Order: sequence, then structure tokens, then C-alpha cells
Amino acid sequence: MTTFRISEAAALLGVSSDTVRRWVDTGRLRAERDEHGHRRVNGGDLAAFARAQVESVEGGRSSARNHFRGIVTEVIKDAVMAQVEIAAGPYRVVSLMSRQAADELGLTPGVVAIAVIKSTNVVVEIPGHERVAAHP
Repeated sequence: MTTFRISEAAALLGVSSDTVRRWVDTGRLRAERDEHGHRRVNGGDLAAFARAQVESVEGGRSSARNHFRGIVTEVIKDAVMAQVEIAAGPYRVVSLMSRQAADELGLTPGVVAIAVIKSTNVVVEIPGHERVAAHP
């Protein structure tokens, strides 16, 4: 069974360790003590909690399921196109759009924006694991 330290759970949820401790203390998130007395969160419980948090934040009706709320950190424009960079927690999301769209949305550094991503191709990686080549 995979378990996570409070700091690991916080990093995965994009919040501080203090926030996770408060959630555990108030019963919003379940944690058990390990043999050293440190609180550990069960991976399944953390996944269910994360899913509930995402479902409570996403609003509106859309077929796109990936919403990253963040702050615009850079906008590069030319005569026709704009490149917009958003810092969403620890993630960097870059979007290419028309300059007109960027201007109409008022996208400048410091503006809060939501990157909505819909893709049929999603690459999944496991951190710390070497890539295993398939043998014919």
C-alpha cells in the first residue's frame, strides 16, 4: 500500500504542509501514524480527496476535464500570434493563440487565468522509474 508523508501529500495537492495538517486535524483527510509517530496518508485516500477537490473547483459545462488555474507570467506577441505562459502551482502551461484573442482576454503578466486542456494524447510517466523498452 502506497502512503505519503504530509509534505509529499501537500506537494501533490499543491498546498502547504500546514494546510494538509489542518485537513487531517479537522478530519477532512484521513492519516495514520507510522512506527515513528509521523502522519502518513494512504494513497487511495489521497486520490479520493484530490478528486473531490478537483470536482468542487471545476465549474461550468465543458467536455474538457483538465483545468489549470494560475497566473499569467509572460505574454509574447507578434503581429498575428501570442504565446501566453501560465504558472499553475508548480506547473508551467504555455498556450499559442491569436494576438486578437490574447488582447480581447486582456492577458498580461499578473492576470489570473484558467488553462483548459483537452487532448486525445496524454503521456503518463512514473517519476524515478527508468523507461522500459518493449521487446519484440
